[in-house]
Amino acid sequence: MDGLTERQLASVDEVVEVAAAVGVEVWLRGGWAMDFHLGRVTRPHVDVDWYCWRADVERLASSLIGRGWRPDLRMPVGVQLDLFRGDVEVSFAYLARDAAGRVKVGAGPWAGTPLPAGMLDGPPGRIGPHTAPVISVAAQIEFKEMFPVWMPEHPRRPKDADDVARLRASLIA
Repeated sequence: MDGLTERQLASVDEVVEVAAAVGVEVWLRGGWAMDFHLGRVTRPHVDVDWYCWRADVERLASSLIGRGWRPDLRMPVGVQLDLFRGDVEVSFAYLARDAAGRVKVGAGPWAGTPLPAGMLDGPPGRIGPHTAPVISVAAQIEFKEMFPVWMPEHPRRPKDADDVARLRASLIA
């Protein structure tokens, strides 16, 4: 593993620890969620993507900033919380619930959009000694496959097709 990967894994441990200490639920999403499901690092990652409840972001941000993380001012905190420390970036997209209790996008241009049922119900993922809550494999596959449909200006990336293939293979194994 390279140094950045090790620092990103350390950030996962730190976010899980801080979130638990302040009573905030978090879930890995994106490439790291896939790797934690698969139990190994499959490729380099630019950042570490998370979900958290919109209502909890102030407590989480305050605690992480108190530990030396700094906000990325390019992203409005009302849309998403992006933090940096050194060369590691963590990003928190917000969740909310609709009147029926279903999970939905919590902020930004898609606020209110329903998210996949069962997305938050999967078991924790693990890479060696690192354990973290992760979104479900089915939700991860849906996001990777549907992203270019939802946002045609962002075509499917080769890494997304590779990620989906790895995830589907893990379901068969």
